[in-house]
Formats: sequence, structure tokens, C-alpha cells
Amino acid sequence: MRLGFPALLALLLLLGPSVAAGDSGDLEPLTPDWRPSSSPYSDLNSGFTSGSSSHGGSSSHGGFSSSSGYSSSSSRTYGGSSSSGGFSSGSGSSSSRDFGFNRSRSGDSTRSGSGSVPQPFSNFSGSKDDNGACLCSITLPDTTFPADRVERLEFIAHTLSEKFETELLRVKEYVRLISIYEKKLSNLTVRIEIMEKDTISYTELEFELIKIEVKEMERLIIRLKGSVVGSSEIIDQLEVEIRNMTLLVEKLETLDKNNVLMIRREIAALKNKLKECEASKGENVPVALAGPPPSPGNCAHGGVVNISQPSIVQLNWRGFAYKYGAWGRDYSPQNPDKGLYWVAPLNTDGRLLEHYRLYNTLDDLLLYTNAREYRITYGQGSGTVVYKNNMYVNWYNTGNLAKINLTTNTVAVTQALPAAAYNNRFSYANVGWQDIDLAVDESGLWVIYATEASTGNMVISKLNDTTLEVLNTWHTKQYKPSVSNAFMVCGVLYATRTLNTRTEEIFYYYDTNTGREGRLDIVMHKMQERVQSINYHPFDQKLFVYNDGYLLNYDLIFEQELL
Repeated sequence: MRLGFPALLALLLLLGPSVAAGDSGDLEPLTPDWRPSSSPYSDLNSGFTSGSSSHGGSSSHGGFSSSSGYSSSSSRTYGGSSSSGGFSSGSGSSSSRDFGFNRSRSGDSTRSGSGSVPQPFSNFSGSKDDNGACLCSITLPDTTFPADRVERLEFIAHTLSEKFETELLRVKEYVRLISIYEKKLSNLTVRIEIMEKDTISYTELEFELIKIEVKEMERLIIRLKGSVVGSSEIIDQLEVEIRNMTLLVEKLETLDKNNVLMIRREIAALKNKLKECEASKGENVPVALAGPPPSPGNCAHGGVVNISQPSIVQLNWRGFAYKYGAWGRDYSPQNPDKGLYWVAPLNTDGRLLEHYRLYNTLDDLLLYTNAREYRITYGQGSGTVVYKNNMYVNWYNTGNLAKINLTTNTVAVTQALPAAAYNNRFSYANVGWQDIDLAVDESGLWVIYATEASTGNMVISKLNDTTLEVLNTWHTKQYKPSVSNAFMVCGVLYATRTLNTRTEEIFYYYDTNTGREGRLDIVMHKMQERVQSINYHPFDQKLFVYNDGYLLNYDLIFEQELL
């Protein structure tokens, strides 16, 4: 350890003014009565070298230096006295001169040429170099600063700091990735919700519904085989086709969703064949003797006797919040199989009909493609129908009817419906703003409503589809607000009521052809709680039902008239 100039100056001051000044005379004791009890600097390792003239770092001419390795210098004698260490100072002469302080280990002090004086230091020695500069070597206590440990500690601290920075960067990267994954998860959740609401993405439930329909056809085939007398070749053929259909449905579950459209068409064809067999079935009557099934648009049957399970087409194009509305297919006797499809959801208030869409084909409707969207500001309620490329609605906030040309989206005719109640006076149960309900069947355009004179009972009027004038009217005994909805088939009014949140019942009919009315008990299953509208298509012989925003289809089964 190399001492600085302040430390050396302090040491010289302790030795006395004469030594500090480089005087060659005898030295006086620094403190006459000072007696150290022992040698405090013994067995030490550090060396200290002092010069007499300058205070630089050189060992010559007054420089300071430490002995190599901090080892103690050997004892030397100046003035003939032997001691373990000494201090010498000279004036530059070549002769050796005793400067006094040579202290024995026993504590006695001697002075050359004079009496003994106490010496305050031990374990030091002095000498002169070739230039006559005084040099001394002193052994100091082991107070060396642990620089190597500090350096090692700094290295460890630096290493830890680098590791911390690395881990901090990793944590920041993890936080960034977590944020990205959270956004991706949120987007995926939204996409799944859309897929769940979008019937284009057929779910497991869709396949289960198809399986149920196929099983019902299997049960019907079994009943037919047991009840038909005579040849059963047609029934056997249908049974084979139904079995093949079951295998196809199972295979379809592993294929893409677009094949569902094909399977639905095949199921519809099979159902038509089954309806023919069911209609031709009679007690002890061979199939060959039964009359042919009614052709599309033909009323040669005994009325509705049953209804199929619902077929879910899709959620309406505006979304789940639009629970009220109507949908169907245009019917024209001149082109019965070429009608376009229409969807008219009401605004969320359940009253205003403002937007509707038209589709040329069912595939366009299912795939949301090639839609033509229009806007009006005067439609009210879910009693809308389309007939001969014209839409018929209840004019907003009135008891009037309006005819809208779908080609130009303009009002062609408006006409007041005589004495009709409106604005929720006698609407259907659980469905508001449907006091006036328009309907279409094989014979044309109808309107179902109530009046104050009828005390709320249902009134049926046949309309001229060109002028909207009333051609004929029938009064029923059925209270309209107790009915959930109604439709017309071959001049017969069929009314429904709610049994529970998943079941409706066709419970009432009124035949305008005969004036007869009565009760029915045809169960009609539904997907949601409320039925907002029911429209019948004569050619397809289907019901188009708007059920809390979902578009449903039902096949009607008629009682076959025998020849």
C-alpha cells in the first residue's frame, strides 16, 4: 500500500521539527514521558519509504516508495548501536551519522554520544542512498483495503444487473404477447357467437334435428306397412331410401356445411313421397284404389290434419334483437314455382316496418347473397304478405291497407279497411301492433282483423288484390286477443294458441266455403317462445313462421279426399 504525502508529513511531525527540516543535529525526544507498552508495529508486512527533500512519488531525492511485497527491511546500525529498526536522516554528506533513535526490544533507549532518551517508535529502520537522501522503511498494520473483493463484488453486481435486465425484457415481451392473445381470444369469442347465431354454420343441433326428422319418417313407414293392404312396393322403396338417408346424415356430420343444403332438399323430397303415402292410406283400402295426392295449389283435400317439425332456416338478417317481423315467399298463380323470398323484420320497437330484403332463391337467402334491400317508412306490425310481386301492409298508425310495388318500392294503392280496429285494440296474444293481419292462400288475398261491432271476435274479409276493396266478409265466434296467430289455407282460417314456451296448438278453424267452425288439436312445435307471424305458400304447401327473430318452415299434411 502506497502512502500519500499527508501521511508522511504527519509521521515527520511526530519525529520532531529537526527531522522534518532535515537537521543533522541531535534530535530531542518528542514526548519525554511517552512510553509505549509494546511494539505496536511488529510483525507487519507493509513497507514505507520517505525521502528528505521532495514529496513526489520517486524513491530518490525526497520521494516516497514502498518496499516490494510490503516486507520488513532488515535491521541496520547507525552510530554503532544495534536495533530492530532505525530512522536515519542526513544532510547529503557521505559519512554516516547516528540520529539517535535506536530502541531495543526491552524498551531501553540509547543515544550516541549522549545520555539515553525514550524512543517513541519501533520496527523502523533508516538509511542513505548513494545521493545522500535519507530513506526509512516502516512496517504498518495490516489495514490494506480489499480491492480484489470490491472488484469481485462489482463484477457480481454487474452480472446480476445484466440478468435482471434480461428477465425484465422477457417479462415485457410476455406482457405484450398476453395482450395480443387476449385480443385474439376476444375476436375468436365474437366469431364463435356470430357462428352460433348464423345458421349457415350448421351446428350439432341442426344434425340432431335432421336425425329426428328421419326417425319420424322411419316410424311413419312402419305404421304404413302395418296398415296398407295390398302391394307395398312403394313403401319398401321408401324404407330403403330412408335408411340410405340415415347413413348419409351420419356421413354428412364429417363434411362441410354446404352439403346440408343438399340433404335438406332430399329430405323434403322424401317427405313429399311420405305425404302421398299417408294421404292415400285408408282403412282396408288398397293404395291402388286411393285418389292421387293434391297437387301444389290445389284444394282437393279435406283440410289440414297435421304439421311437421320445424325446419330452422336461419336467424333474420338484422340479428337476434329484431324479434318481431314476418317472412315468406311470393305466390303468383301464373308462376307458382318462381316466387322470390322476402324477409321483413320490424324495428326493435316491434311496431315499425322500415327495412325489408328480397332474394331470388332460397340458396341466396341462406348464404346472404344477391339480396336487394329496400326501405319504407309506413309499415306497421307483422301482418305483412307478398302476393303477385306486391307487398301488402297495414299503414302506420291507421286502419288503412297499402299495396307496395316491389319492383319500384313505391306505394301503388292505399285503402281504408272498414270499421277495423287498429293500434293494439285487438291484436294477437303476446304480439303487439298486429290488429290487421294479411294472408294469402290458393284463392288470393285475405285480411284477418276485429271490429268494435264484433266485440273483438275475429273477422275475415276477402280482398281485391288490385284495389284492396273488400269483396266479402265472415264473422267468427273466436275472440282475437286469445289467439296467438292465424293463417288461411283454401279459404279456411286456422288459428293457433300458446300451450307453453316450446309448443303452439292449431286449435280452431273457420271454413268460409261452408260457414262451419270448430276445434282442432294439432300440436305445433317451435324454437322460441313467441310466434310473431305465420304465412302460407300454396305451391310449396308450407308455413313460413317468424319465431322471435328466427325463420322457420313447416310442412302441412292434409286429409286426402277419396275418389
